[in-house]
Formats: sequence, C-alpha cells, structure tokens
Amino acid sequence: MKTKGKKVIFTVQGEGRGHLTQAITLQNILLDAGYEIAAILVGTSSARKLPDFFHEQIKAPIINFSSPNFVVDAKMKSIRIFPSIIFNLKLMPLYFRNMRMINRKLKELKPDMVINFYDPLIGMFYMFYNPGIPLICIAHQYSFIHPDFQFPDGFFWEKLSLQLFTRLTASRAKRRLALSMYPMKDIVNQNLYVIPPLLRQSIFDTPVSDGNYILIYILNAGYMEEIISWHKTHPDTALHCFTDKKDITGEWKYDETLSFHQINDKKFIELMAGCKAFATTAGFESICEAMYFGKPVFMVPVASHFEQYSNARDGAKAGAGIYDSTFNLDKLLAYLPQYKTNPKIFRTWVSDSKKSLIKHLEG
Repeated sequence: MKTKGKKVIFTVQGEGRGHLTQAITLQNILLDAGYEIAAILVGTSSARKLPDFFHEQIKAPIINFSSPNFVVDAKMKSIRIFPSIIFNLKLMPLYFRNMRMINRKLKELKPDMVINFYDPLIGMFYMFYNPGIPLICIAHQYSFIHPDFQFPDGFFWEKLSLQLFTRLTASRAKRRLALSMYPMKDIVNQNLYVIPPLLRQSIFDTPVSDGNYILIYILNAGYMEEIISWHKTHPDTALHCFTDKKDITGEWKYDETLSFHQINDKKFIELMAGCKAFATTAGFESICEAMYFGKPVFMVPVASHFEQYSNARDGAKAGAGIYDSTFNLDKLLAYLPQYKTNPKIFRTWVSDSKKSLIKHLEG
C-alpha cells in the first residue's frame, strides 16, 4: 500500500560507504511506498569525493555541504583526535553558513520529514534552528547509546566522546533508529528503537559462491602498504582490494594475484558473494553484508578510531569473525577452518528491515 505524497529530505554523512548505501536503499523503499524524495543533502570533506555509484543510483537532486569530520595522519591511516578538534573549530564559520543554507532549503522544499544518516551538522542545525520538521535519525551508531551495547573494557573518554557525538547528530530527533547485527529491546522513553541492518536489494539478488580469493575493503588508502607487504610474502594467495585512493580508476593490477579497485558498488558485491573470506577496516555495513553471505570476516579497525574498534568487538560477538590491529592475513587464513556460522539466523533478522522501517516512519 502506497503512502500519499509524503515529501522527504535525506541528509547523509558522506564519509565511508555505509551511510551512502543505506540512503540509496531507503530511497528505493520509500519511492516504492509512494514517498517523494525532494533532495539529498550530503556532508562531505575535501579528503574524499562521493563515489560514482551514489550519483548513479540517487534519484533526487544532490546538494553537497561541508560538515565536521576527522583529520588523518600523513600516511592516511590513523585518526588524529586533537588536530580534528582544532580543524573543525576553525571551520565553524563555514558550518554556520551551511546551516543557514540548509534552513533556506527546508523553507523552499517544505518537506514533511527529514531523515538523517548520522551527519553531525544536521544535529547542530536542529539544535540551533529547531525548524519544527520531524527528524528521524538512522545509523548503526545509535546502538552506542543503547544501555545493552557492550563496549570494550576501559576507554572511558573515548566512549563518552562517541556517545556525545552520536547524540549530537540526533538533536531533537523524533526517533533514533539503531541498526544492529542482532535484536535488542527498544528504549521508548529515549525515542531509541533497534532495527535490522538496511542492506541493498542487490545483496539479496546476488547468488553466493565459493571462490579462492580474499576480498579486502580499506577505508583509508594508507593501509595499501600493509596489504602489499603481506602479499609479497604470500604471492600465491589471490587478493582483491577496494580503496578510496583518488588516483586509482577502475582496476589497478599490482601483479597477477593482487588487484586494487576503485570503489564500485556492483563489482564489490559480486566479489564479496564469491570470496572465501573478507578483510575490512571494521565498518558496520560491510560486516553485515559479509554476514548475510556467510563469509568469515577479519576486522582491522582504523587506528585511533574507537567507533570501528567497538564495531570489531561487536562483530565478533555476533559471530562475524575475528579482529586484529593490522592486516596480517596469516591470522585470517589460520581462522578459516574454525569458522562456523548459520547465516539463516542473520538473514531472518534482516528480512524484517523493510517492514520495520516503514512502521517507524509512518508512526
């Protein structure tokens, strides 16, 4: 049954792949349900450009704006917390100009609802402007403010900072929808509801096979050095690695058994469905995709990235695989004989995603 003409604006944190693919997936669900997507506002930085697949699959005008983000080290690997704070404080005048732009856009388009995929500037905008338009926030990170989420021991300040940042992105939100690898209870008095991961339709449509290569996804291009170093001592193991490195277009064949790929939505899914294992910098979305395909996951959080550090431990708890601090794929190969999973359990949880989302948006 289609909804009559509800107009929606999406706001999306443009760093990483997960929020972008979630926005595409929800766009298609809402269009099928009769919603109108008036615009997609994407928070970006100069460090990355939006991948081509996002431009190709989004069916509404895309408006880019600068949004707070992290600074990484010279090797493009580790996050630098203090320089990130200084960098973003210097850009506050720009961020306030962007908030005024967002205010004008909302007055022009008059949406019935704003759906935010974890962009912090939108939270700041609702804090300062309070436009009166219902705000729905969707992200895995809202699991971090759930009382039952198990953080790694210690890390008091990192945990507090992450939770404060997460609450900032959802200022004045009517509902916070926490994407999770497993069910948890809703915390209704905090407008916090737990729903299954928001996976792309192509995940469900792609058949699973058993290839003889390892698929790798690295958020920061600096990790290419680790991949190449390991490969030199293991040239017989085939590797396909996706990266956001700007000067890689299409596919760069390092040699016969190592290829680097520009981020490509379709090719990535096809290679994941056929790999024997998946190694990743511990982003939530790619872990869930591998779990759906029943592929063992080796999770290597970006250095100083407490969110990914927590994702890796949560993924291991959910049965996705193992984690480590470097891309030493020897540990992954040693783990493969021990890997046991029943993907039907995860697939059953994911199958309720579309119904759950529509229920919350209608509510």
